[in-house]
Amino acid sequence: MSAKAVSCTIKSPVALQIGDVVSDSSRPGVYITDITLAEPVNIQEISFKNYYTAYLTVRLQRREDGSSSKWVTCLRNYCLMSNPHAEAGSHDYFSIYRQQMSTEPDNVTTVRLILRQPSSEWLNFSIQEINIYPCAKEDSERDVPVWLSTLTPVDEPLDLNGLPDPETVSSSIQQMWALTEMMQASQTAASIGRFDVEGSYDVKLLSYT
Repeated sequence: MSAKAVSCTIKSPVALQIGDVVSDSSRPGVYITDITLAEPVNIQEISFKNYYTAYLTVRLQRREDGSSSKWVTCLRNYCLMSNPHAEAGSHDYFSIYRQQMSTEPDNVTTVRLILRQPSSEWLNFSIQEINIYPCAKEDSERDVPVWLSTLTPVDEPLDLNGLPDPETVSSSIQQMWALTEMMQASQTAASIGRFDVEGSYDVKLLSYT
């Protein structure tokens, strides 16, 4: 991703555990991580490295008209490990793009990641190296290459001062082509006729060749 990641604050994961937290010592199967953005962002991509998380749900807090905000779910139970009990995908890098989201991730102020691991094989699970990238700004003149700005517009007439007339050049080329054809034809005739004497071939000349 060529764009720079946005400034954000990633909070510590909060475990969701069903039952009595004091008496139930089983490992929690769900963690929630909130990411607060420094300013509202139109998100293009969310990238991260997995650490034994099997499924990911992404919720967004979007700023509506005025000062109100609304939570929406843009990605639900996205599979990061094809088999929660196996290693495959447990340490892979992932990128989630706005095209994969069911809701447009615009004017986002907070991103909530809900991590789920139903397997008891792993003591801990999380996602790491989280980066959020904004949409590229449209109609930015800074992104236009210098060489592209120097091209001559199509509707601008070309400066032909000092150049010969195109029709004259074309006529001269046609004449040169005709002369070349005539010279080639005359050379062929001369090479054939050097042994021809009054309609017949001279045997002596042919024998010297």
